[in-house]
Order: sequence, then structure tokens, then C-alpha cells
Amino acid sequence: MLSGKKQDCSRFLISSFASFYFTAGILITSFHQLIKMKKKTLAIRIWIAAGTAIFSPAYAQAQQTDSLRGKLIPEVIISATRSERNPAEVGRGITVISAADIQKSNYLNVGDLLAKQAGIYLVGAGQNPGMTQSIFLRGSNSNQTAILIDGVRITDPSAVNNALDLSELGLADIDRIEIVRGSHSTLYGSSAIGGVVNIITRKNSQSGFHPVAELQVGKFGTGTSLFGQKLGLSYGWKSGYYINTQIANQRINGLDATVDTVTRANVYNQRDQDDFNRLVLTGKAGYRTDKWDVYGSYKNTAMQTDFDKRAYIDDDNATVDFKRHLFTYGAAYKISAATQVQYIGGYSRMFRETTDDSSAVDAAGNSDQTFSSSGGQGSTTTDELQLNFTGAKLKAVVGLGHYAETMNNRSYYYSNSAFGVYESRADLDTLNLHVATNSAFAHFDLNGSLLSEQLQDLSLAIGGRFNRHSKFGNYTTFEINPSYKLTPSTLLYVVMASGFNAPSLYQLYSPEIGSKAGITRGNQNLKAETSTSYEIGFKQTWGTTRIGVSFFRTQVQNTIEYVYLWSGNTPTTELSYLDYQGDTYLNLSRQTSRGIELDFNSELNPQIQIGGNINLVNGYLNINPADIKTSQTQSNQVQLYNTGSFINSEVEVKGLTRRPNTANLNVTYKPTEKLAFRIDGRYAGTRSDIFYDAGRGPYGALGTTGLSDYTLFDFTAKYQVTSQLAAGLRLENALNKTYQEINGFSTRGRGVYLSLRYGL
Repeated sequence: MLSGKKQDCSRFLISSFASFYFTAGILITSFHQLIKMKKKTLAIRIWIAAGTAIFSPAYAQAQQTDSLRGKLIPEVIISATRSERNPAEVGRGITVISAADIQKSNYLNVGDLLAKQAGIYLVGAGQNPGMTQSIFLRGSNSNQTAILIDGVRITDPSAVNNALDLSELGLADIDRIEIVRGSHSTLYGSSAIGGVVNIITRKNSQSGFHPVAELQVGKFGTGTSLFGQKLGLSYGWKSGYYINTQIANQRINGLDATVDTVTRANVYNQRDQDDFNRLVLTGKAGYRTDKWDVYGSYKNTAMQTDFDKRAYIDDDNATVDFKRHLFTYGAAYKISAATQVQYIGGYSRMFRETTDDSSAVDAAGNSDQTFSSSGGQGSTTTDELQLNFTGAKLKAVVGLGHYAETMNNRSYYYSNSAFGVYESRADLDTLNLHVATNSAFAHFDLNGSLLSEQLQDLSLAIGGRFNRHSKFGNYTTFEINPSYKLTPSTLLYVVMASGFNAPSLYQLYSPEIGSKAGITRGNQNLKAETSTSYEIGFKQTWGTTRIGVSFFRTQVQNTIEYVYLWSGNTPTTELSYLDYQGDTYLNLSRQTSRGIELDFNSELNPQIQIGGNINLVNGYLNINPADIKTSQTQSNQVQLYNTGSFINSEVEVKGLTRRPNTANLNVTYKPTEKLAFRIDGRYAGTRSDIFYDAGRGPYGALGTTGLSDYTLFDFTAKYQVTSQLAAGLRLENALNKTYQEINGFSTRGRGVYLSLRYGL
């Protein structure tokens, strides 16, 4: 019989070899997939980098120190279970971005930072600052990821699909960002189909006065400039009271956001630069001790953005003014060492004013004599009460929640043409549009030692959430998440979870009526989009080397689609404008996404660290005419706006727009304690995008077009001049690559950004 030490050694070797072969298989699969994509050079580079991470454990372990280890694995993650857990013990795909990581990055906003993370493709991160930033996490739609600030969900209730534009989120006063991938509605309710991004703001600091000042300047193309300033003040008392405040201002003279396709001489072509300004004010006060954690915060965001009409079409007099007031507040009390009660609350109110004035149409200065404006308002209210129990063999979270939304839109249009003056006005304020969701949830982490000490390496997380929506009714979500510690540093896990995404207020209540059918654009019979997701993965840690691999599949039922309605009495091939009956929203398609994620991080020695991720994702839509509710369409023909397909027979759409395979690789070299260099490589594969195609029916619909893949390289240098003063340099898109994230919209070329930061 083997001795205890020999058993441990044998167990470690067996698990290490098993993990190695498992990981090697994934890497080979990823490698061959990239080869098929005709990216051999990139595949080889990623293979070498990932192989280095796998084969370096012995060397990294010999070089490790506790401080280095802290950089690789943060102490806790909260968002995965709504309680403090060691990330290495959580059976889910997760990422934690620390305050130190944010300070070292020199990025412009939260979106730029998220674009480099595993499982995420963020459209808009490479475009002109201020352009709409949409997140696609694990192949989900842009409105199917829950974005939280201090646990409070942030949305845009005035938007068509309630999706948040991440360009409003600056990097002011953030303590860390936690990302949980995969359906997570059991703990966070609506929108958490692709996952959750929780932005946690800073609480108390060390006692005393701590000022912070930062200056950032940059240039990223002809005629562009960036000038940003931050000033923060915080004070902490030994008794536990604290106060933090920060102001962050960013002014950008930007690119022409759309691609210019006019090449003929003597054609009038007045293009303009699209600028962006953002001012963010934050304040937070609280009291924190071993027993109590009480806080209240306020965040004011004001932005002005120039925008263009659509792909390839410039507009020289169109702007969007956006404002948001966000209050978050909460209190937690430790009843005992194992039990805590917590309240989380928030209120957000936002305003959007869009103005499109007349544009010049010729060199003489004549204009199109049109004017349009629209205003959107929305609010959200969050109240949640939860009880946490943390024991050696059982951890539990139970709670009650209330979430409410309101929305109003108004619009005005004026035109003076050869046919005379035309004006139109619309205002939804009399409709008093609002919805509310009440919920109850419970989540338990059970250790196998509850049954037998021999099962102590086995854990089971189970949970459920009951939701009552004021419009579409009841829906229940669940989570089943077993995991097994093959060794103290190897975790195998399986997740089966469900999610849902409630329809937006606009999709439910928009009052526009089609020309003949009398069907409103809003559909009050809409149900929630619902999902079931599966994930199998493992995590391995060798000293300061960490690797994680996960396979996932998510299917979304009742996906809400925008559709055209056409006369059911006219053959599809003979339709004309006279047959158009209007437009509406329907629960119509079934969306499936699946993929593989690999992420790794390794401290090769005290001077060199590498990290990165590989993300392979594909998906498809299925639409069955049997799913169409004829009572909602009055038996008219249905045309899917997103593809132009008529749903007269089963339709399958392969490939999901704007969701490419991606890979990220970074190498950090720290020759001295004060100086650090970092190189980032980012690859995005080929993908489809959409465009308005007048040939798809008399009113047109969206066709698809392919976009080329691209590879970008960034270079960052940081120098700690003194213990209080740091200087940074970032060279963005160092090879000046020309590419498109969205069909018809331009991206930033080579950019140079300088920063100075002073802090006590």
C-alpha cells in the first residue's frame, strides 16, 4: 500500500496528465479550427503561447511568491454565487478584472476593457469613441447580457430592445469588474442569458486623505484628438466611515464614423468629423466594519455624441445628448460568523435627446430642409433583500426582489419639399408605460461531506428563481451545477441553467399602427425569451499558472423578432406596396449558439507573465411557421426583417451576425519594479453583418454581407516615476490595420495615448 505522500504524488501526477491530455485535445481542436479559417500563422502563435502556459508549471511554481499568486487569482468573486467565494472553487467560466489591472490598461472606457475578455465580442470598441458599444457574450444577443453596477441592473428602458450602450460606462472609481459567463437568471433575473458583467465601485480605503489625479491625451487618426482628466478625493476614518468622490471628463475630436465610398470627381461630398464628450461625476459614502457595511452612491453621466444616418451615409448635423442619474444603496449586517442579511437597492433615470437638423446637399449650401428630433426617458428601480449562510459544508443564499421600469418617447418631424410642408408629432406620455417583476430566489452550495467524508471533493450548487412579470406572467428559472475536485488544484464541473429576457416596453407597447391591418408595432401578447444552457469545463492551477476550458451550448426559445406583415391573399412573388399591412414584434425564432472557450494566465518568472483566451462560437436560427400566432398577424404573411425571409415554410439561418471566433494574447515584461511593458494581440474571425436591401420586398429588409477577419496589436508601457506618480504610454493598433467592426462604419487607426497618474 502507498504511503500518504506517495498517494498524493501519484494522484497529482495522474490528474496532471489527465488535465494535460484533455487540454491538449482542446488546443488541437482550436488549432485545426483556426487552420481551416486560413489563419495558420496566428494559430501557430496561439499554440506556442498556450503550450508555454501548459508546460511551464514546474518553472512557474519554482518562481512563485504569495504576492504574484495574488495577481493571478483574486481572493474572492461575489457575482457567481452572490456570496464571497474563491474563484478557483467556482464551477463556472469567470473573469475578475482588478483595479490594478484597470489602472495599468490605459483604456478609454469599460467597453474597451471588456473587448479583450474571454467569450466576449464587443462591437464598437474599435470605432470612433462614443459610437454605440454592444456586447455579445457567448453568442447571445446584445440585450441578453445583464450589466450591473454594485449588483444593480443597468438598462436603457427607452431603447427599442432595452440594451445598454456600454460607451456610457467610463472607468471612474471602479474597484473591480466581475464577469460570469453562461445563463445566470436564477441569481440575477432578466437578461442574464449570455452571462453577467458586474461593475463594483470602490468602498472604503485606508484611513486618511487620498487624492488621485489623472491626465490622458491621445491621437488616433488625421484630425483627431483626445483629452481626458480625472480627479478623485477620498477620506477614510479609523472608525469605518468613508467618503469617495471623483470627476472624469473626456473630450474627443473624432473620426468620420462612416466609410466614405464616393470616389467620383465633382460629386458633392461634405464629410465631417464625429466628436464625443463625456462628463462623469461620482460620489459614495458609507460605513464598514466587521459587522456592518452600509453605503449610498450617486453617479451622474452626461454625454454628447455626433452620429451619422446609417452605414456609408454621413450626417453633418446630427447629435445625441444623453444623461443618466444613478443611485445605488445598500446595507449588510453580520448576524453571526456564518449568517449575514443584506439589502441592495438602486434607482436610475435617463434622458436622451436626438436632433437631426437640415444637411447641405450641394456646394451652394442648399439644404434638404428637414428637421427631426426625438426624446426618450426611462427609469428603473431595484430592491432586493437576501440572507446568506456560509458554513463548512453548506452555503446558501435566499432572497426576494422587485424590479420596475418606466419609459416615454416623443418625436417630431418637419419637412419642406416640393410637395409642401409636412409635420408630425408623437408622444407616449399619456400611455404611462411601465412594467414590474417580483421574484423570489434561492441558491445552495452543498458539499459531499454532508453525506460522507469520502465525498468531500464533490460539490453541488442548485438554485431556482420564481418571477412574476406584470405583463407576461410567471416564469421559473433553475440552475444545477455539480463540480468535483480531482486534485486540490483541478476542478471539473458541469452546469445546466436556464435564463429569460423580458420584452422591452417599446416591444410591448409601441403604438404605431400599420396602414391597413390596424396592428400596432408593439405586441402586448409577447412572452419572455427563455433559454437553457449547458456547460462542461475544468480549471487547473499549477502554482502561478492557471488554465480553464469550457464547452457550452445555449438555446433561446421565443426569440423576439421585428417583422413586416404582407397581405395573405397575394403570392409572395407578386407583392407590391399596396399589399403592405404594417409591422410588429413576434415571439418567432429559436436561436442556438455553441462553442469552446479556453483562457490561461501564467507567471513564467517574476519578470514575464503571459495570458490570453481562444473563443470558438457558432450558431443558427430556426423559424417554424407553426409557431406564428395568426391572431397576432391577422393571417397576413410574415417577413423577418433581420434576414428578409418570408416565413411560409421552415427557415434555418446559419451563422449569427457580429459573433466571430476570437483570440486574445498578451505578454507582460517587467525588467524592473518600476517599469513594465505589455503587448496585446487580438484576432477576430470572419463574420456576417447586415445591411438594408431594397430588393428584399417592396419596403426592403436586412440582407447579410461578409466582413473580413482582422488582427490588431497594441503596445503599453508603464513607468512608476515615484511611489505616487506613474506615467503610461499606449500604442493602439500599432500596425495601423484598416478593418470594420460594423458594415459601413470606420474604425480607429494607429493611436498614441499618454497618461500621467498621481495618487496617495
